[in-house]
Amino acid sequence: MRFAVTGGAGFIGSYISKLLLEKDHDVLVLDNMHTGKKENLHNSNKLEFFQVDVRDYKILENQLHGVDGIFHEAGLTLVPESFEKPDEYHDVNVNGTENIFKISKKLGVKVVYASSSSVYGKTEKIPIKENDPKNPMNPYGKTKVEKDNLAEKFSKEGCSIIGLRYFNVFGKGQTGTYAGVIAKFLESLKNKTAPVIYGDGKQVRDFISVEDVASANLQAMLSDTKYGFFNIGTGVPTTILELAELMIRISNYHIKPIFKEARRGDVKLSQADLVNSQKYLNWHSEIKLEEGLKKLMNEIL
Repeated sequence: MRFAVTGGAGFIGSYISKLLLEKDHDVLVLDNMHTGKKENLHNSNKLEFFQVDVRDYKILENQLHGVDGIFHEAGLTLVPESFEKPDEYHDVNVNGTENIFKISKKLGVKVVYASSSSVYGKTEKIPIKENDPKNPMNPYGKTKVEKDNLAEKFSKEGCSIIGLRYFNVFGKGQTGTYAGVIAKFLESLKNKTAPVIYGDGKQVRDFISVEDVASANLQAMLSDTKYGFFNIGTGVPTTILELAELMIRISNYHIKPIFKEARRGDVKLSQADLVNSQKYLNWHSEIKLEEGLKKLMNEIL
């Protein structure tokens, strides 16, 4: 089969592309290379790359003719930056996604797209279920809610669209000023400096490996489930302080974390309820946090 991956030169998109190639599928990577990297484009005669922005409907439509399904990973993802550029985040994340949904409707192909646990925002209880209230705390999270609303609208028009609400994804290749906390702690440990914790460190997170996220995408695409939103995490809660202590222990460095003032827009509690993703997608994570961290840190430190 031939699948398109928007944002396929980015962090998660490149892992989806890699998994598709391993399963002997043909892959069309569409990326504007704003944050994508050429080294993320896998060297394979079964992979084709085309540089395009998801806001460019006509070029996008021409490129997507003939695909059997679309993995939509393209988008802006930095929470702090979303406060500075809310209009751009809406344009790329919402309008770009609407283009993908319109084209998928026209072509009659399934879409699996990146939603986020940020749609839930501030919550009083964990684990979080897919039908829990949506209370995004930042412009980035709001764009994810709008994407989900679009998915619901298009599904009622007969489209097959699955939104995967990623929790805290980590893995090799995750970079950027506002990369995930694991990537930041790793950078500190690489430089033998103390990891910085914002707030009291009691924030709860659900960390999931990027390899597991890629497998969730493929499972969602190949499943008989036509529509829905599904949490993608491990279901295991970890505090930021526990994470820092675990990474310091694995590194064998004698360092203590530094605490700084909490950042605006940060969520206090985040842990996935996975009943629906197991039931309807027949998916569950395989890689435990410590196992994934050891592998990652052995490769980088």
